Amino acid sequence: MTTTAGPADGRILVTGATGYVGGRLRRRLEETGARVRCLARDPQRLAGRTAPGTEVVAGDVLDAASLGPALAGVDTAYYLVHSMGAARGFEDRDRAGALNFARAAATAGVRRIVYLGGLGDDTAELSPHLRSRIEVGRLLRDSGVPTVELRASIVLGSGSLSFEMIRSLTERLPVMVTPSWVRVQAQPIAVADLLDYLIAAAGVPLAASRVYEIGGADRVSYGDLMREYARQRGLRRLMVPVPMLTPWLSSLWLGLVTPLYARIGRKLIQSIQHPTVVRDPAALRDFPIRPVGMAEAIARALAAESAGPETRWCDAVSSAGAERSRAGVRYRGRLL
Repeated sequence: MTTTAGPADGRILVTGATGYVGGRLRRRLEETGARVRCLARDPQRLAGRTAPGTEVVAGDVLDAASLGPALAGVDTAYYLVHSMGAARGFEDRDRAGALNFARAAATAGVRRIVYLGGLGDDTAELSPHLRSRIEVGRLLRDSGVPTVELRASIVLGSGSLSFEMIRSLTERLPVMVTPSWVRVQAQPIAVADLLDYLIAAAGVPLAASRVYEIGGADRVSYGDLMREYARQRGLRRLMVPVPMLTPWLSSLWLGLVTPLYARIGRKLIQSIQHPTVVRDPAALRDFPIRPVGMAEAIARALAAESAGPETRWCDAVSSAGAERSRAGVRYRGRLL
């Protein structure tokens, strides 16, 4: 295997820099002294939020002409873009964006692409969201640019979509009727561990493109996560399992009791119809990272919530399709 340079040795492009993971990654990279460039559809949204040496360029992965200048001179490019919040056609949008980016990166001579995808068995019948995430990874790997694809399950951190759903349900419902998806096994990862993997992926030895499955120390269900959240918050909660509740009905149920936008909730639920656990432990061999377990990840998220989350899942307009107001983000009359 070949040895590669670390993240501070060349210019780094971060797409999705206004989003939940991208916003935190940008700050972590800036703290390492890396030469960071951010691609944003609306550069004004990053005004005053970046380090003095960070470049912000206007561009969109759906606008192929905008990608050449953004990728010029880039060593490592992080691809953290998705269209899950789109009302329709998100798979076509994700496919077009990945193809545009892959071609532009190859033309620009980018050394490496790092992509964050979704964890799932690609031999199974996947949800449209997970199927799209896996297709995007394949398109990036097919570019000819060596690509590290990190496939993650639930991300636990203050402001993450999954954590806010867990928090809202557990705080608001003393008695919960829980459909079957609440019992599906997952392998949640703390957002800090996810960021460690993303940063290390820029320098991990790589002879060719590689997929790594990453997850925390525990295999648990959403029900386990809600019970642990309740334990740490000192709440008594009763869960009553039911044999069926379709993703569509579940999304309506979520919309009644949480501030989640129903469209996003439905796609999230569809993504956890099948187990999302690590089957290939190669990441533990190739990365010097030992992720924490569920209890520690929730404790960290709760501590960070009290100080105010660094980023939230709804920060990216593409994630939520939300209306902005002075009071916050509005979801069909609800504010976050």
